[in-house]
Amino acid sequence: MGRVGKEVAAQVISFIGLILAAVCCGIPMWRVTSYIGANIVTGQIVWDGLWMNCVMQSTGQMQCKLNESVMRLSQDLQAARALVIICLILGFIGFIVTFIGTKCTSCLKKDSSNANAVIIGGCLLILAAILILVPVCWSAAISVSDFQSPLTIETQKREIGASIYIGWCSTVLLLIGGIILTTSCPPSKPYYPPYRPPMYTYGRPNTAAYGPVYAAPSNQPYTGTYTGSYVPAKPYAAPSAYSAQPYVRN
Repeated sequence: MGRVGKEVAAQVISFIGLILAAVCCGIPMWRVTSYIGANIVTGQIVWDGLWMNCVMQSTGQMQCKLNESVMRLSQDLQAARALVIICLILGFIGFIVTFIGTKCTSCLKKDSSNANAVIIGGCLLILAAILILVPVCWSAAISVSDFQSPLTIETQKREIGASIYIGWCSTVLLLIGGIILTTSCPPSKPYYPPYRPPMYTYGRPNTAAYGPVYAAPSNQPYTGTYTGSYVPAKPYAAPSAYSAQPYVRN
């Protein structure tokens, strides 16, 4: 699979993860409380979510109430509301950044800029996956501990809702998409070989190959004969006489 195929596949996986994160944030099924009394008519199911609580009767009627005050929620749901919102914002920004830097678009001219944009978007998607994983695992741990605690009333025991499982699936998809994007295209940098100055070795001069050009005169007397006249050799001899040239005066 080439670079374009990896980027497109990672974007599709990340987009599905973002949709699942939005579903996890919206539906009120973080905790599910089931209670059936002595009479089947009084049976009811309570759904606890980040934004509303719903009660469904055994007769099929459902009543939902918005959580207008954050303080009425438990600590894990309060943190989950903030972290999931931040997760959606960072995931959406990361998806847009990766879409700008993909190979199949021409938003950025340089390949290194495209690669950097894709890597930044992948890192944002990985951070979004961590942000949704923390509240989902926290809420699941509290639900399990309350259900197994002997101090909890039978009618108040809560089970893990569908939002927890959807959040785990969203985390896995966001992690896979972010890892593929961050490892698909490393930024290409122009390669310049390191400059190495030439090395010159300096040693003692070779006196045998290079002798002295000038030799000092010796103290011995000159033994040649000198006649007292010196006539230089000329290629052309001068004429013995010059003929007078006629000059005409106007």
